[in-house]
Amino acid sequence: MAIDNQHNEFPEVTKIESGIEGFDLISLGGIPKKRTSLIAGSSGSCKTIFSIQFLVRGIQDYQENGVFVTFEETPAEIKSNVKSLGWDIHRFEENNQWAFVDASPEIDGQESSGAYNFMALLARIEHAVETVKAKRVVIDSIGALFPQLADADIVRKELFRIFAGLKLMNVTTLITAERFDEYGPISRFKVEEYVADNVIVLRHSIEEQKRRRTVEILKCRGSRHQNGEFPFTISDRGIEVMPLSAMKLEMVSSDLRIPTGNDTLDEMCGGGFYRDSIILVSGATGTGKTLLVTTFLDSGCNQNEKTLVFAFEESRSQLLRNAIGWGMGFNKWEDDGLLRIDCAYPETTGLPDHLLRMKEEIDKFNPSRIAVDSLSALERVSTGKAFREFVIGITSFIKEKQIAGLFTSVTPSLMGGISVTEQHISTITDSIILLRYVELMGEMKRGITVLKMRGSQHEKTIKEYDIDKTGMHIGNAFRNVGGILTGTPQQIAIAEDQMLSGMFEQDQ
Repeated sequence: MAIDNQHNEFPEVTKIESGIEGFDLISLGGIPKKRTSLIAGSSGSCKTIFSIQFLVRGIQDYQENGVFVTFEETPAEIKSNVKSLGWDIHRFEENNQWAFVDASPEIDGQESSGAYNFMALLARIEHAVETVKAKRVVIDSIGALFPQLADADIVRKELFRIFAGLKLMNVTTLITAERFDEYGPISRFKVEEYVADNVIVLRHSIEEQKRRRTVEILKCRGSRHQNGEFPFTISDRGIEVMPLSAMKLEMVSSDLRIPTGNDTLDEMCGGGFYRDSIILVSGATGTGKTLLVTTFLDSGCNQNEKTLVFAFEESRSQLLRNAIGWGMGFNKWEDDGLLRIDCAYPETTGLPDHLLRMKEEIDKFNPSRIAVDSLSALERVSTGKAFREFVIGITSFIKEKQIAGLFTSVTPSLMGGISVTEQHISTITDSIILLRYVELMGEMKRGITVLKMRGSQHEKTIKEYDIDKTGMHIGNAFRNVGGILTGTPQQIAIAEDQMLSGMFEQDQ
């Protein structure tokens, strides 16, 4: 099935669905039809998987048969390597939907352009295309053909010959090419990208000792596309691209309020959270962030709502024990199918994989409320850019589904301060609740305030609270105390406090 870019400024370019999850959003429609696209990447960047997925999805989803031309791996090796992804190429072959062209050249000792018969290769490809009535072709990899050629001019000439022959077959072709550096020359011979109509770069770069997979459309001749690198990961279904910049702010907002689980906090928030709110709870260790998560989830279960928590710092048994200690029956909610607890160490995989897994769990369980405890644990195992991409990805996903999401983050010091996590998420949250330690007169107290409540009035005071075996109890506002949020609380003289209060009343 083709996608006609009738809304683009180049309407003559027709595209077909790539079959790569998320890729068609950044390419604004897919792979240009009946053209040749270069897939460039270093070793391990998923060039072959990208190409095979293009053929597999073409057969499965769009009834477009395919031909795979291999210069390095044998057909048996390729079929074996992709079985773990559920791709049964042997069955496609039996159904006359897939054909291999084993073009591994025997070129020992040969150094001239005449050493390999390119016209014979094109004839073999054309025969395979006609045999299975293919619409899609993959050549993996073109670089294996040319090491024996004398210079780049000969490479360019032979590439033109191959590309021209493929266009005459009326097929959409992907050709893979190796590169040595993630941000160096696009291809080995430095000419492939100029001959191809389109260039897609796959990277497996390392930043701050952390690996990160990205895809970038460098060139798409005659058609627009999204610019920049986009993260992707490999699931049991193949490559999945996360097109963050292609997302649109078109979510429907809800006026429905839901309780937080704490009556006083509901009052401070102007009547509870909005149904589709993204809430950030920030505080130092021991201030009660996980307690607020537990209360939030318990409140949802009490209203017969499904709730889901992603825990990255505590195990399931710890969360259950804590809930029981506060008088909340998480065991019962699990048995009733209203609560699901998903625990994982952040270090077990990369953020794109965590994001993909979380989306799958949300789709599978279909909760009304979710909690992530904590974002700071995820932030420590990623780069700043990757973390922000993750936060945008998960918050936009749950907002689109009108799920209330509560996220926690840890402040860098016991007395407060702005964390890296807050800097990344604060602008995209609807509500921010701050929990702070307050040291006064040799005694450690705790304070809570609603810093932000988008679209709603809320209390501006900082209130003292206690935690006991029944949960969090919010009391009166701190009086005659300043510097709580900056981490330097201190008593204010009563006379000064009264003067400030009088000035405030005059302003009102």
